[in-house]
Amino acid sequence: MRVVTAAEMYAIDRDTIENIGISDDSLMENAGQALFHVLKERISRSARVAVLSGTGNNGGDGFVVARMLKSYGYDIDLWLVPPKEKIKGAAKIALDVYERSGYDIKEYAGNERIFATQIHHYDVIIDALLGIGIQGAVRSPYKEIIEMVNRSNATVYAIDIPSGTPADGGEAETAVRADVTITIQCPKLGAYTFPAADYYGELAVVDIGIPPLVVERNAAVRLIWEEEDVVRTLPKRKRSSHKGTYGKLLVVGGSRPMTGAITLTAKAALRSGAGLLTMAVPDDIYSVVANRVPEAMCYPCPSRDGSFSGVIDVSTLDIDAVALGPGMGRTDGVRQLVRTLLQQPVPIVMDADALFFWNECAALVRERKNVTVVTPHPGEMARMLGLSIGDIERDRFGLSKQLAAEYGIYVVLKGPYTIVTTPDGSQYVNTTGNPAMAKGGSGDVLTGMIAAFLMQHHSAQEAISNAVWVHGKAADMLVENGHSQWDVLAGDLIDGISAVLSHLQKRQ
Repeated sequence: MRVVTAAEMYAIDRDTIENIGISDDSLMENAGQALFHVLKERISRSARVAVLSGTGNNGGDGFVVARMLKSYGYDIDLWLVPPKEKIKGAAKIALDVYERSGYDIKEYAGNERIFATQIHHYDVIIDALLGIGIQGAVRSPYKEIIEMVNRSNATVYAIDIPSGTPADGGEAETAVRADVTITIQCPKLGAYTFPAADYYGELAVVDIGIPPLVVERNAAVRLIWEEEDVVRTLPKRKRSSHKGTYGKLLVVGGSRPMTGAITLTAKAALRSGAGLLTMAVPDDIYSVVANRVPEAMCYPCPSRDGSFSGVIDVSTLDIDAVALGPGMGRTDGVRQLVRTLLQQPVPIVMDADALFFWNECAALVRERKNVTVVTPHPGEMARMLGLSIGDIERDRFGLSKQLAAEYGIYVVLKGPYTIVTTPDGSQYVNTTGNPAMAKGGSGDVLTGMIAAFLMQHHSAQEAISNAVWVHGKAADMLVENGHSQWDVLAGDLIDGISAVLSHLQKRQ
């Protein structure tokens, strides 16, 4: 399922109408019918329902929905906000069909006080006010109507996007706060970027019959990575396999103030199927971490003041991948260590403190021939690009794509709806996970999972996307099975990997 910009959605509609031959009024009828089938399963037949319609396609979808719900026996009031003469095109056809079916409309203009009184008596409000074409601040009377909707106690369903939110994401001065948003054909960028996503509530997607070919030729590769994708791409283990089959991973990290991070990474990697694992740590903390992961080997490295001195000899190690960064600190020795390891001819996952030296090591990254994965949170991404965190959040998709393309790397921009971007600019959005993950150590767990999956998948993108999905799903299953969103620890996520992988294996 593709995630699209407003411009891409307009191009998809235009291509469908002009080249495929499906008329705009047929698309609107399809949309309204699809929306109706979702709504009738969710709305009680005894509910009093208001459909609020504006101009354009969003309003037209509302006309079809109102007609279908009325035909099905619902108690519906269709409120038409703009003057009737402003309704044009396919929306006008839909309104004419509604009225010829014997149904009345309530006109907002001239009845503002009646609307303000009645809005508080509806059980359900269906928002068909403003679509993806809105630019800038919401104007009167829509501003006042939206504010009244948000003050009501009704369950609010938004059609396509919550009115007032920018389709491509960003700030919304006035917008409908929906309980459920039913988006048409393709989710829009704003559904997966904050603060716009805060207005969506639950997100559902309805197919209105636009051919996949049209979507593919008009939209960038920007896909939701779903459970079906994980089941399809997760490798199956052969009976003849042995520990060497699943890779030899070197995890490099730790320092005197941060002895826990590397053990979290190592445990997560082993729980995610890594065959053999070595923890490279400063010899100063060797005795502290050596017995925490008995399944791992340890490689003590020269240290200085509780951190790496910068010297590491990997020539004696047989390794297939490196996870670099958890708890390393930000000393000159760590800087040298990062530079040394980036010259190793194996896949590398860079996280945490390794990313602190990005600007000094970026040239080495660009020269690498093997897979490089960086896993920044928005703060780390901001430092890497010399921007503010606000800049990153406003353009998560665009900036991730820019960074991946410039350096030929895989970028995992963490956060709600983590985005995996490949060197060719393809993007994969993860929808698993919840606020329980907002705790120190969660990123260290993900680093180990990605590194382990890289050694077991043929495709780097599939490995990374699957690791991100499993990571988030572990948190979801923990919360579903007794934990709250407050009490989950990073170690619990590691324990939760087992349940997720078992669930996936049963589906293969």
